[in-house]
Amino acid sequence: MRSAWLAGWWRRVLWMAVLSGVGWAAESPLNEKLPVRGFCIAAPSGNRLDEFLGFIEKELAPRSVNTLILRVDYGFQFVSRPEMADPDGLSRAQAQQITAACRRHGIRIIPLVNLLGHQSWQSRCGTLLRVHPEFDETPLVQFPEKYAWPNPEGLYCKSYCPRHPQVHGVVFPLVDEVCDAFESDAFHAGLDEVFYLGEAQCPRCRGRNKAELFADEVRAIRDHLHSSRRQLWLWGDRLLDGRLTGLGEWEASFNETAAAVDLIPKDVVICDWHYERADPTPVYFAMKGLDVVSCSWRTPDVAAAQVRDMVRFRETSTPQMRAHLKGVAQTIWSGAGGFLQQFQNRTNTNVTGAGRTESACFVRMFEAVAELR
Repeated sequence: MRSAWLAGWWRRVLWMAVLSGVGWAAESPLNEKLPVRGFCIAAPSGNRLDEFLGFIEKELAPRSVNTLILRVDYGFQFVSRPEMADPDGLSRAQAQQITAACRRHGIRIIPLVNLLGHQSWQSRCGTLLRVHPEFDETPLVQFPEKYAWPNPEGLYCKSYCPRHPQVHGVVFPLVDEVCDAFESDAFHAGLDEVFYLGEAQCPRCRGRNKAELFADEVRAIRDHLHSSRRQLWLWGDRLLDGRLTGLGEWEASFNETAAAVDLIPKDVVICDWHYERADPTPVYFAMKGLDVVSCSWRTPDVAAAQVRDMVRFRETSTPQMRAHLKGVAQTIWSGAGGFLQQFQNRTNTNVTGAGRTESACFVRMFEAVAELR
């Protein structure tokens, strides 16, 4: 029992060395230029697991990907909270297969479960609010029969109430179970595009400062993870002022959460996503003392620019700033199966859509990474 615990402890120590750019990782020129070279995608369904494992082996590893953010969300066969289990989701055994494949190639796995926001989609609740409707921040907002944006209720995705006294007792065991299954030393909590927070109809949150509410939830998640020596990753959009920067309400905040950037713990990692331009906001986060990774989606030129910019930022910064400018990641927002099919067919012009696709962007990002050699 003790030997197993020690083996797990040493695995985490080695992964933290990779993240920090120390030890053997620092000896690699590529790790010096871009310590994080990430890929974010939904977890595969069981019937595409072998195909996904092959993709890790044949595509991610040869491209020097060293970080896999896996969007597990609530698609997992949970044991800790059986009412939340998805019978069609990944099992612990399947998670271990993905973990083993990544470990063979030095790829760090960071599982993602959406916390706070993204608790619904269009006209249906996600698992958490369906099973626990008492956690809904906006229970009076009804789903339309046919969803459209914009809408009078401002409904994009629902949020859970971060001040509900039972919500963490449900979601934290799920976080722990997923992290244990993937033997991960970090967890991605999502926390993006939170449009409902501190709403007037919520008896616990109304009238409260929204930046403080957001920061309190980040801190609560971070502190829970810290007790298991795990690191929190999150999307950065709620920490940017959408009006001041001109970035708008999606890539940044219109609901007064931006000030939370000065209130959250400094040991979290910000995934700074911009999909139409290579905005220089990583420097902003680094100046706030936060580690940051630039994220692209489907525009190849933006992905290549983000690679070049991150390298330039690191080369022209002080050692203190350089330590926070971590690297880049490609994000995939279609399902794993859909992406794998698109990737296989990427030479078909009807599929690639003149190059503005996730697969084309993925290829271009890691071409730009390869050029650093």
